[in-house]
Amino acid sequence: MKDTFKHRGMRNQLAELLIEKGISDKTVLDAIREVPRHFFMDSSFEGHAYQDKAFPIAADQTISQPYTVAFQTELLQLEPNLSVLEIGTGSGYQTAVLLKCKAKVFTIERQLELFKKTNLFFKKMGYRPKKFIFGDGYKGLPEEAPFDRIIVTAGAPEVPKALMSQLKVGGRLVIPIGFEEQIMTLFERTSEKEFKKTEYGSFRFVPLLEDKN
Repeated sequence: MKDTFKHRGMRNQLAELLIEKGISDKTVLDAIREVPRHFFMDSSFEGHAYQDKAFPIAADQTISQPYTVAFQTELLQLEPNLSVLEIGTGSGYQTAVLLKCKAKVFTIERQLELFKKTNLFFKKMGYRPKKFIFGDGYKGLPEEAPFDRIIVTAGAPEVPKALMSQLKVGGRLVIPIGFEEQIMTLFERTSEKEFKKTEYGSFRFVPLLEDKN
């Protein structure tokens, strides 16, 4: 695959559309302009890569809508070198956006097919998260905790307690909560035992399934 001037022009148009939809964080918009989303999709969908839509990928998962990626990333309020735990690597597109925002990314994927495919892709493309792990995202990554930011990229019926406990005081956790339809929710840890919760409208995500094994 190549990244052409045409692709870059389409990314600029996509960024302008996201601005119209309310995205204002320059770092996030620059990442959307830079990351070649068509590289993360099956070739049959390449022509649709810069539409603001979700598309199927392996293991019955989806690559998230660009607006959703931008919205969640903007809610994180990223600064360079913040540690970010990502639950649900998927195609790796969200991971790449986080890396372009200069975050230190720890990312977990529970679908083995996707994990293997994305791991090879990251190496080929030179994307280097701090850790890329095959495992149950509900458990987080206690050996690397606490994290400045946590982002969950799949719908969850509730917030896993392990993730709450792995967030730094002053940190931000962004997660879509619900079953068929999810409410994008931000938790800010204000003290060891207190969290501020803010809800932001409904989104639709593939469910985050707990690994029972």
